[in-house]
Amino acid sequence: MFRRPILLLAVILLGLVSLGLLAVGAFPPSVSPTPVERVVPNDRFQTR
Repeated sequence: MFRRPILLLAVILLGLVSLGLLAVGAFPPSVSPTPVERVVPNDRFQTR
């Protein structure tokens, strides 16, 4: 039916990848909240 089935498969695969990227771009996954860790100053351990 087709002269180059490998080329057809490559085009189909490229189309599926582009549709997947569009779907992720349109409906991004939700971000899970993480607590913010504050840095403690190191004054206690300094030499005077």
